[in-house]
Amino acid sequence: MAEPTTTEPIRVLLVDDQQLIRLGFRLVLEAEPDIVVVGDASDGIEAVSAVGAAPPDVVLMDVRMPRMDGLEATRRIVAEHPSVRIVVLTTFDLDEYAFAALRAGASGFLLKDAHPHELTGAIRAAHGGDAVLAPRVTRRMLEMFGDRLPADAAADARTRDLTEREHEVFIAMARGLTNAEIGAELFVSESTVKTHVGRVLAKLGARDRVHAVILAHRLGVVPRDSGRPG
Repeated sequence: MAEPTTTEPIRVLLVDDQQLIRLGFRLVLEAEPDIVVVGDASDGIEAVSAVGAAPPDVVLMDVRMPRMDGLEATRRIVAEHPSVRIVVLTTFDLDEYAFAALRAGASGFLLKDAHPHELTGAIRAAHGGDAVLAPRVTRRMLEMFGDRLPADAAADARTRDLTEREHEVFIAMARGLTNAEIGAELFVSESTVKTHVGRVLAKLGARDRVHAVILAHRLGVVPRDSGRPG
C-alpha cells in the first residue's frame, strides 16, 4: 500500500524594520495550514544573512529600511538564491523603490494594508510561479524602466518561436491573469498552463513572469488598456 503524500508548507521569511508589522504578518500567516514563518529580519543585512543560512521559499521584503534597504537586499538574494521568491512590501502602490525591486528580480509587490487573504494569496502565487500585476502597475513599470529591457527586435524574433497556444498564454500573462484564470479561459488544466508558462519564459529568455509581461507590452502583443476579466 502506497504511503500518502504530503505537501511541504511554504516557508516564509518576514523582513520589515517595524516589529509590530512583522508580528501582524506572522499572526496571519501562522493561521494558515500550508504556510510556516521560518524567521524574520529587521533590515536588508539581516535578510541576506538569514536567506544565506537557510533559504526560505518566499521572502516578504519591506522596501524602506535602515542599513540596507529592500532593493539592495532583493538584488543580492536573487543573485545568490534564484529559487527564492520575493514579494515586496510597500506603503504606496506606485512606489519607485518597489518597481525597482521588481526589476531586480522580485516576483511582485503587496501593499502593507492588504487584507489577510491578499497576503496569503500573494505568497501562494509567488511560490507557484505567478506574478499578478494590475494593468495600472504594468503601465507604470513600462514608464519607469521599460526602455532598459532588451531591444524589441531581438525579443520580437524570439516570439516567433512560440506555438499558437504559447502565444495565447503569453498574451494572457500580459493581461495579468493568474495560471488558474488562464486555464479557465483556455479550457486547460492549471498544470498545463504552468508548463506553457515555463516554455514561454524559456523561449523569450525572460528572467521571470514580470519580465515577460513588460516584454509583451513593449512588443504591443496586448493593448495597453487590456487587463483582467470582469
